[in-house]
Amino acid sequence: MRPLSQMPARVAAGIHTVFSDIDDTLTTEGQLTVSAYAALAALSEASLRVVLVTGRPAGWCDHIARMWPVDAVIGENGAFYFWYEAAARKLMSRHVFDATVRASNSARMAAVRETILREVPGCALASDQFCRLYDLAIDFCEDVPPLPAGAVQRIVRLMEHAGMTAKVSSIHVNGWFGRYDKLSMAHLLLRERYGLELEAERERCVFVGDSPNDAPLFAYLPHSVGVANVARFQLPLGQAPAYVTPSPCGAGFAELAQTLLASRES
Repeated sequence: MRPLSQMPARVAAGIHTVFSDIDDTLTTEGQLTVSAYAALAALSEASLRVVLVTGRPAGWCDHIARMWPVDAVIGENGAFYFWYEAAARKLMSRHVFDATVRASNSARMAAVRETILREVPGCALASDQFCRLYDLAIDFCEDVPPLPAGAVQRIVRLMEHAGMTAKVSSIHVNGWFGRYDKLSMAHLLLRERYGLELEAERERCVFVGDSPNDAPLFAYLPHSVGVANVARFQLPLGQAPAYVTPSPCGAGFAELAQTLLASRES
């Protein structure tokens, strides 16, 4: 990973869409800081498209799409995207599955949940599980004492044994039925909402994140960025971001925003 300062000015000036993770990328120790929120607002005011891409649940995404200075939010690791139509004063959404499939998958996840909670001591159901539509989130360090890496991988294996896709974030292991992810929904959103093909726009989009479940976007976008705390995961070549910020978490996001904005001004 190269320092963010090595991103060429012409590249930074050409970026039109910023995709960003939330937990430990925008947030710092679980809190959204003033500087990170101000950076979101500054990007929006400069007419950059801002799309949040998160493992957080539909309930959170409803609020974020309505209240935050963003164009859209992809939630539950690519299961849907929400956006707010200000003129119509209406929240809009696009889902990968209909309500019938979601209900069927929810029943299957209940059995997996009980197996994991029984077989991995110390883990817990994520506190935001009640407002999820698509996935099972198992907490390994947000509201519980941090679990060792072996326990986290045990959760992953149990999910995969049940036929789920499993991804590790900085706080949860998320599992779901289906082969979608953050990247596949980013493709869909850009095409449906803005008439753009992500493949053709890769040089003009940036993604910023911090953890293994961000790897598909890190690998796909040539100008992806990790906030400094991404280093703790030691992502292998091909899954790590191209650049890394000097600072961790929300401060790192603010550094990226300043880099993009300064390049446009110059």
